[in-house]
Amino acid sequence: MKIRAVFLALLLVAPLLRGEVKVLKNFTLIDGTGSQPLPGAAMILDAGRIVWVGPVAQLKAPGGAHTLDLAGKYVMPGIINLHGHLGNTIDLTQDAKFFTRENVEKNLETYASYGVTAMLSMGTDQDLIFQIRDQQRAGRPSMTRVFTAGQGFIFKGGYGGIAGVNQGVSSAGEVAEAVAVQARKKVDIIKLWMDDELGRLPKMPYAIAKAIIDGAHHQKLRVAAHVFYLADARQLTDYGVDGLAHSVRDKPLDQALLASMKKHGTWQMAATLSREASMFVYASSAPFLSDPFFISGVSPSVIQTIGSPGYQQTISSGPHFREYPGFLETAKRNIKTLVDSGVKYGFGTDTGPPGRFPGYFEHWEMELMVEAGLTPMQVLTAATRNAAEFLGAKDLGTLERSKWADLIVLDRNPLDDIKNTRTINAVYIAGNQVR
Repeated sequence: MKIRAVFLALLLVAPLLRGEVKVLKNFTLIDGTGSQPLPGAAMILDAGRIVWVGPVAQLKAPGGAHTLDLAGKYVMPGIINLHGHLGNTIDLTQDAKFFTRENVEKNLETYASYGVTAMLSMGTDQDLIFQIRDQQRAGRPSMTRVFTAGQGFIFKGGYGGIAGVNQGVSSAGEVAEAVAVQARKKVDIIKLWMDDELGRLPKMPYAIAKAIIDGAHHQKLRVAAHVFYLADARQLTDYGVDGLAHSVRDKPLDQALLASMKKHGTWQMAATLSREASMFVYASSAPFLSDPFFISGVSPSVIQTIGSPGYQQTISSGPHFREYPGFLETAKRNIKTLVDSGVKYGFGTDTGPPGRFPGYFEHWEMELMVEAGLTPMQVLTAATRNAAEFLGAKDLGTLERSKWADLIVLDRNPLDDIKNTRTINAVYIAGNQVR
């Protein structure tokens, strides 16, 4: 009995001997559930997970724990981006040859420094991504957690993807085996592109899209769709697509789409308002070019290029330049309509391609969502609890007992002003401080 008692005692003190236990106290907790903030909160972390959270008056700190007094700070869950692209861009150039471990991990470290603690890479990954993802899941990552759609589906000769990465399909008969290939790689979701780039390229036929959705569901995989047009969103939702990766941007939403999304449980997984804004913001000196919060995540050459008159002229001379502000305003109205109607919604940005900068754009996205009429609490919940729910990531998204300690420490209250998400004091992923 004495041996058993000693063994049990060692189990209890082992975390302390490993130096794993951290205590955070005296902060205001915004836990991601949508509940009202808890002032005077405390949290105990052990081996990267939350083992207790509550009022500091009820805190019983383990002896020997490392304690951080966060008086005056605000703690929220890490941001989860449901629409990004990893590793294919350096500065303002995109090419499949850039997809290296070094570049992917640089992107993940940049996301982490901005408090984006998990992201879904949407269909432009090479197979290296599965190594990186699986290594993360085998331990405690010290950079942003990655989920992946592997190689997404495009119509051969049509819009979407990256040359040399995405295999186009030209008929419904090719789809089953192509989906099976992605399933064998254990993708987290299947991605398809349904767009014609404002009439410039062929659009995927509906028969192929339906075959992708049906084939993925047969493989027990969900499907996310890039859409632009209301008619396409309505058709894919009727087919049972699981998530729309962008807001509809050509027209206001109609009741037929809203009803179909509710019937089929289709998520508006991302509004990507910052993506729409990026299509025209560089036509003049973008307001964030002198913002230290932006500058910290990009190279000096990027600042120089996008601030140059030549680059601005290139942007403003695009054939559809004058239409882009209208697309943004339509997207804003549509995300507000969706939220008010009770459709499930998440958070995403389409960061990664040139001009859409990982980290900063997630915070800009939040600002644009508030401009669209959502409350700061709705936005924070979309980017935390809701996004984790869409991913099926039960250990992420809220700061509750047994969840991973993926969190951001802020100097100011984001519920007072959503731009206060930028007052980052520290970032933790699985209890590891990464900023």
